[in-house]
Amino acid sequence: MPYAGMLAETTSVRGFGGADISAYFARPLGAGPYPGIVLIHHVPGWDEWYWEATRKFAHHGYAAICPNLYHREGPGSPDDVAAKVRAAGGVPDDQVIGDVEGALRCLRSLLYSTGKIGVMGSCSGGRHAYLAACLLKGFDAVVDLWGGRVVMAKEELSPKQPVAPLDYTVDLPCPLLGLFGEEDRSPTPAQVAQHEQELKKCGKSYEFHMYPKAGHGFFYYDRPNYRQEQAVDGWNKVFAFFEKHLRPAS
Repeated sequence: MPYAGMLAETTSVRGFGGADISAYFARPLGAGPYPGIVLIHHVPGWDEWYWEATRKFAHHGYAAICPNLYHREGPGSPDDVAAKVRAAGGVPDDQVIGDVEGALRCLRSLLYSTGKIGVMGSCSGGRHAYLAACLLKGFDAVVDLWGGRVVMAKEELSPKQPVAPLDYTVDLPCPLLGLFGEEDRSPTPAQVAQHEQELKKCGKSYEFHMYPKAGHGFFYYDRPNYRQEQAVDGWNKVFAFFEKHLRPAS
């Protein structure tokens, strides 16, 4: 049996505006090289589920990093900090993109990087992952887990979210995997269909999967919306997708 081990630790990255923000990083122990994953956390914050997901990617042979998009709101429990962020109307899109770009630069700088890097997020993080893939150069694959507000009506736009991510679809440079639940209200099945129509119109490479008897956040084992069968299948699809696009056969 080959040796198995990993390094997992808190660190920092240079984010939007040159600010140093906290991040959680994990990688397999060994010389590598390893592809990378940037994880973009959800509205509940930089929480235990995302730290576990970061280690899960390390277990599967990736160098993974999850930047704390709420770092500027100060210390505190994930719930308290997330409540502060929600009360302020969320974080601006340009700030998120700057922080994600810092995490991307961090992974690219690693001597044991293959140079292939993916991005994944859920909920608001799914929206941000799609936006980051469209706006930043350097991502080779993107996974959107039930990202709400990719499709936005004009009245939903705001100074912090001035453009719907859907409007950047023409700029998407890499393959996309989207996992959704039929019972979700953000995004609704109709919004997912609208997103898919735009991807087809722009000739993009994508895979969408709509799960029956699942709603928003069906991966979260610690929440009522968890659906074991759909979550296991979804994780299998995530790893197969990244394996295909970040570790292609030579």
